[in-house]
Amino acid sequence: MTNADLNYDVLIVGAGVVGCAIARELARHRKREGEAFRVGVLEKEPDVSFGTSSRNSAVLHSGINYAPGSLRGALNVKGNAMMDRLCADLKVPIKRIGKLTVALTEEDLPGLHKQRSQGEANGVPGMELMDNAKMRTIQPGIEGILGLWTPTSAIISSFGLTIALAENAQANGVDFHLNCEVVGVERGEGKRTFGVRGSDGRVYTSRLLINAAGLHCDEVSAMLGITDVKIWSCRGEYYVLDRRLDGTLKTLIYPVPGPNDPGLGIHLTPTVDGNILIGPSATYIPEEDREDYRATSAVMADLRREGLHLLPDLAASDFIRSFSGNRPKQTPPEKGGNADFTIEETSVPGFIHLLGIESPGLTSSPAIAGMVRDMVAKHIPLAERDDFAPERPGFIGTFAELPLEQRMDLIRTEPEYGEVICRCERITKREIRQAIENPLGARTMASIKYRARAQMGRCQGGFCMPRIVRMLRDEYGFDPKDFFIRGGAPMFSGHVREGGDGR
Repeated sequence: MTNADLNYDVLIVGAGVVGCAIARELARHRKREGEAFRVGVLEKEPDVSFGTSSRNSAVLHSGINYAPGSLRGALNVKGNAMMDRLCADLKVPIKRIGKLTVALTEEDLPGLHKQRSQGEANGVPGMELMDNAKMRTIQPGIEGILGLWTPTSAIISSFGLTIALAENAQANGVDFHLNCEVVGVERGEGKRTFGVRGSDGRVYTSRLLINAAGLHCDEVSAMLGITDVKIWSCRGEYYVLDRRLDGTLKTLIYPVPGPNDPGLGIHLTPTVDGNILIGPSATYIPEEDREDYRATSAVMADLRREGLHLLPDLAASDFIRSFSGNRPKQTPPEKGGNADFTIEETSVPGFIHLLGIESPGLTSSPAIAGMVRDMVAKHIPLAERDDFAPERPGFIGTFAELPLEQRMDLIRTEPEYGEVICRCERITKREIRQAIENPLGARTMASIKYRARAQMGRCQGGFCMPRIVRMLRDEYGFDPKDFFIRGGAPMFSGHVREGGDGR
């Protein structure tokens, strides 16, 4: 790579869902003068969607939770309306199952009516107040005295969307630099460009710099002398329930949140893949531990009790995994609640930062991308490309979800579709190969997991992981030291038998 290859018109720091949505939106455009328009993304992890964007409830919110006139409210509703077309183009599963926000007692009613008023002001379509009898026509057995129905609420694959945005952006000319943490930023000669030092030892230059670094946005801003912003990390922990329970929940069911709650409360969330999530909790964690994603025993016990309360027939074997995700909050622990998004060009011309993009950041991501595009266009006049390719190859979901006739046709064309590698999720060798050969060049077991869903079933990789490792070793020539779960320390330190080949 030459020095010229490191020069960009726009550099984006952070490859979460917002950074990748911005990258794809900019890829839709060219400079109005017809010159090449170069966009790059710097990501400190070995793949996209390794932070907050893969560690959440994967819900598309309707817009009832946010104050009228706020960026969160406006971008939420706009982004929600953009998702059907976006997911169809990118082959990302989405299910419009709606949501019931439920008042369990009289004390919850003011909060429920406030959400309805906010929804009306924000332009949320299709809302309806329902008594318990009407709610039970949607979700049998539901408790509560009054509910607010929002049919535009949906579930999605959050990491699937982020990966799809990135791969489509790359296919349209955006450069992704993985394993490249930003370690320094300076203004270039004449203050017309930014010089961004990466952990790979290179210096990237760019006319504009977009800070979408999530939990680390304030740290990136501080590199340019902007020290009056602060991000706090608030951890949400989850339990994942087995797909045996698929269909138990017909819709999203949320409690009415309190005025100073840092999240939307613990609830059960069905996923597009058939699992159910219990969570999230909400616990502020120390600044030095911003990316502490541990699942704690005390919170897991609380979530288990909550799950058994809501679904009494749960078996111990239904709790197959736990995980956590950290929200980048602008409100400190002593204040709680939620601040509005901050999306602005800073006092440093050409430097745009996005602070506190927590929920509904996933829902808002395509609308945020449009807003940032307009900010970029004030510096670099843009026009839409005639040759932009919006669609991503492949099919929605997994091979096992296709109609039988289509599966048989694919097996005749690609015999590896007939060989199952992940028994729990029914993932084929061809799907594993496509994940290994991903366009971004990501090389971790988590990268394969997020793309193919292998290792996500009841056995959590007990059956498929050895088979995937064998593929990597025998068919791709990987050495054991090259196998990483997410990055950092390798999975293996060598062979069990000295001098052996591990077979």
